[in-house]
Amino acid sequence: MKHEIFEKNVILLAIGILLTISIGGLVQIVPLYTMEQTIEKVDGIRPYSPLELAGRNIYIREGCYNCHSQMVRPFRDEAERYGHYSLAAESMYDHPFQWGSKRTGPDLARVGGKYSNDWHVAHLIDPRSVVPESIMPPYAFLAKRELSFDDAADHMKTLRIVGVPYSDEQIATAKEDLRIQGMGEAGGDVEAFLARYPKAKIGSFDGDAKKTTEMDALVAYLQMLGTLVDFTNVDPETLYR
Repeated sequence: MKHEIFEKNVILLAIGILLTISIGGLVQIVPLYTMEQTIEKVDGIRPYSPLELAGRNIYIREGCYNCHSQMVRPFRDEAERYGHYSLAAESMYDHPFQWGSKRTGPDLARVGGKYSNDWHVAHLIDPRSVVPESIMPPYAFLAKRELSFDDAADHMKTLRIVGVPYSDEQIATAKEDLRIQGMGEAGGDVEAFLARYPKAKIGSFDGDAKKTTEMDALVAYLQMLGTLVDFTNVDPETLYR
C-alpha cells in the first residue's frame, strides 16, 4: 500500500506530519489577515461594572461554567430556545470567556432580564423551589456573605492592561460604583453611575438594602447577560464589513 513508505520511515512520517500541520495552520490563519478585524463592531458593548465584575468572579469561583455555557450557536433550535445567536463582541471583555460546550443546565448568554431578581435569589438558595427537576446544588451561603471587593480598582487596572477599556474615572470610582449599583440612590449619584455603565441594573438584588452581599453581585452579573446589544439594529451581513 502507498502509505507503507511513511509507516516504515520515521523521517518521512515526521515530514508528512509537519507539512499537514503547516497547511492546516495556513488555511486557518491566512484568511484572518484579509479581515479588518475578527470581532464585529456592535453598539452597546461596555466593560462590566465593579459589581457585575465581582459577580462574574463569583460565578467562575463556584464553577458555574462547568454546567452552563454562554454561547448560543447559530442554529434555529438554539435561537428559538435561547434567543439571538451569540456575537464575538459580547465576549470581547471577558477574561476568560465563558462560551463552553457542556450544558447540564441551560445556556445563560441571554438570561439577563428573563427572570426577576427574586426568582434568581430563590433559585440560588433552593434550585428545586422554582425548577423541581433541577440537579443544581444550593448557593444559599451567598446571601450571608458580605461582598469583599476592596481591590476592585486594582482588578480593573489589570484588565485594562489586557485590553478592557476602563477609564481613569471608572477605576477611581470603583468602590463608589459598586456601592451605588447595590444600594441605588442611597449609595450615591445614580445618574453619574449610569453614564459610566449604561443599561446597568440598580438596586438591592437580594432584597436586603442594608448590605451588599455576594448574592447581590452574582445576580447583578446574571441580570446583565445578553442585555447590552439591541438586536433589532444588528444586520448579520454587515457585521464584518
